[in-house]
Amino acid sequence: MSTTPLAFEQRRAGRMAIVADYVELTKPKIAVMLLAAVGVSGCVATWGQPDLWRLFHAIVGTALVAASSCVWNQCIERRIDLLMKRTRDRPLPSGRIAPRSAAMFGAALGSSGVAYLAATVGWQVAAIGAVTWLLYVVVYTPMKQASPWNTAVGAVAGALPLLMGWAAMGAAFDLRAAALFAILFFWQFPHFMAIAWIYRKDYAAAGMQMLPVVDPTGIRAGRQAIGAALALTLVSVVPFLNAPLDGAPWCIAAALALGFGQLLLAVRFSVRRDDRSARHLLWASLVYLPAMLGVLLAFPIL
Repeated sequence: MSTTPLAFEQRRAGRMAIVADYVELTKPKIAVMLLAAVGVSGCVATWGQPDLWRLFHAIVGTALVAASSCVWNQCIERRIDLLMKRTRDRPLPSGRIAPRSAAMFGAALGSSGVAYLAATVGWQVAAIGAVTWLLYVVVYTPMKQASPWNTAVGAVAGALPLLMGWAAMGAAFDLRAAALFAILFFWQFPHFMAIAWIYRKDYAAAGMQMLPVVDPTGIRAGRQAIGAALALTLVSVVPFLNAPLDGAPWCIAAALALGFGQLLLAVRFSVRRDDRSARHLLWASLVYLPAMLGVLLAFPIL
């Protein structure tokens, strides 16, 4: 019996929908920014002259490990996601993908990612990747139900991939590496405080112990956003200090301008504590990170 064009197109659309659901599990929007940060880290470690082949391997391996952690995060939180409006239509809580299938997918991504990193850029990078996965999946994910300190743990897991890009270049960890880690670590607090405030009712309904849930006034979230934004502004100039390059003053000025801009919006959010100011802070954080990465990337050629 021949297949009609309509039936063929329906099956094709179904297969494409399944592929799209699996891709969604890996949270590609988050991965793009993270992998850009890994690439920039490799460039900064080598003063703008990275081994492009090794950097490529580091990015590919990191992408696999990061995708796996996102998949497993959603496997663990699938019942919680069903309680929140913004997550209930994800592939797992909606039932479009079975938990067992997602877990196998995540396991395949994670194991292949660590193995790939070990084979191409060494065990040090692979070990950092494995620690990052464990910290995100085993510690951070369940901690969201237990303590508002989950944001700090998640921030460590979110910043560790920068060290993977650095280590892949064979460069020794120094003050600049620590500064890059600190930049991504502190950046996450204003970013996530804004998100947690905007979706505080969803988080509360799901029992998530985010800071705006524990402290509904938003005072603690505002203070944390300000403190982290201030620390971020200060630490962002460290990679350009005592550098043997002429572009340092320009990069320091750009880093301070970006930092103070975000700091002002963090102060505004702390004072107003409303959705509008939180969204402005969120947008500022989304501008800050790629812009700061751009400054770091441009530094060696200025």
